[in-house]
Amino acid sequence: MKKLLLISVAAAALTMGSASAAELKFKPGEGAFSWDSFEAFKSSHGDLAGQTISIFGPWRGEDQALAESMLAYFSEATGVNVEYSSSENYEQQIVIDTQAGSPPNIAILPQPGLIAGLASKGYLTPLGEDTQKWILDNYAAGQSWVDLGTYKDKDGNPAFFAFPYKIDVKSLVWYVPDNFADAGYEIPTSMEELKALTQKIVDDGGTPWCIGLGSGGATGWPATDWVEDMMLRTTTPENYDKWVSNELKFDDPIVVAAIEEFGWFAKNDKFVSGGAGAVASTDFRDSPKGLFSSPPQCYMHHQASFIPSFFPEGTKLGTDADFFYMPAYEGKDLGKPVLGAGTLAMITKDSPAARAFIEWLETPIAHEVWMAQSGFLTPFKSANAETYGNAALKKQGEILLNSTTFRFDGSDLMPGAVGAGSFWTGMVDYVGGKPAEDVASQIQKSWDTIK
Repeated sequence: MKKLLLISVAAAALTMGSASAAELKFKPGEGAFSWDSFEAFKSSHGDLAGQTISIFGPWRGEDQALAESMLAYFSEATGVNVEYSSSENYEQQIVIDTQAGSPPNIAILPQPGLIAGLASKGYLTPLGEDTQKWILDNYAAGQSWVDLGTYKDKDGNPAFFAFPYKIDVKSLVWYVPDNFADAGYEIPTSMEELKALTQKIVDDGGTPWCIGLGSGGATGWPATDWVEDMMLRTTTPENYDKWVSNELKFDDPIVVAAIEEFGWFAKNDKFVSGGAGAVASTDFRDSPKGLFSSPPQCYMHHQASFIPSFFPEGTKLGTDADFFYMPAYEGKDLGKPVLGAGTLAMITKDSPAARAFIEWLETPIAHEVWMAQSGFLTPFKSANAETYGNAALKKQGEILLNSTTFRFDGSDLMPGAVGAGSFWTGMVDYVGGKPAEDVASQIQKSWDTIK
């Protein structure tokens, strides 16, 4: 999530809104929405009329308007007055508010590390076994989401505190369909096929990849997504979890191998537009532009779902540009892992309305209203995929639903000095020619100095 925030547009220091006053975006009874879930929720929660619930989240600007369009239906169903607020420095603000004893009823956050800190200090209310079981039964790769929402309380006991809602997908490879069609290339469905296609493009006289790590003071972060994806494709989810918690050391051969998997693509002059020497100096926002040149400077680009914001103006997704799932190795039997990020909702001040809001997130309509607009993906199996606002969102949603494992962005789970520090700089050193073993040892040393 730190990476996505780097490209977000700063909004006002504090934004507030009332979903109660918002008009319903879609008229009940129309479209492909699961209106029966809305009516059933309304029938069972109508006794909350007149109550007020405060919700604090990360969404500002356009995202806030989208969030409030969903919250309006919760208010309509329950009669609860919803007060949504956010802050440009929301990570610090939620800590200040909880420590001061004036938290919101609901906090929605994208940083598991921050959530872990709140849980360990006793600032969160467990959501209970019923909610945990609901996630397990109703979300694709349910155990992954239960694990993501589970943290240790102030006594060190694990409990389910956080409900995953609104997910981002990172395991994507972008391409131009016309370029693939002209060259006769097919979408690879395994890592073996992806590597074979990479070599074939070179054999045909082309360049397979555009890769750019440049991002000002955050240069190097795009490589961490590559390494995280490769960890999920070369070793078990359990080892991934041990890695992000420092139980599996950075200089372990398993991690070094994942770094070298990234290097197979990024450190070959023939595989990368501009050669391997240009990888670190190419800005990540400029990197995908090579897909659209004539003739193409590259055929593929690995990046998260936000990257179309930096495509040429007027680019139509699905026609001018498209994406496919970053495939797993067929021969390693690791399923279909997906790397991503997202937000989690938790109760920071208990009340009947707060409990009702968590139950609201278990209804398809709470997902579909946002799905039908923009920027929202869900692993909820009962949400109607036909409500997605465009084909690209629907396709990304299918990737989530077909996943066997979901793991949160690893660098965001690591201490900032590592995940947003030595990991970034280490990847720059690596593409610059430093051996993977040396880079991994350097990163591990930085972790060892954290007390």
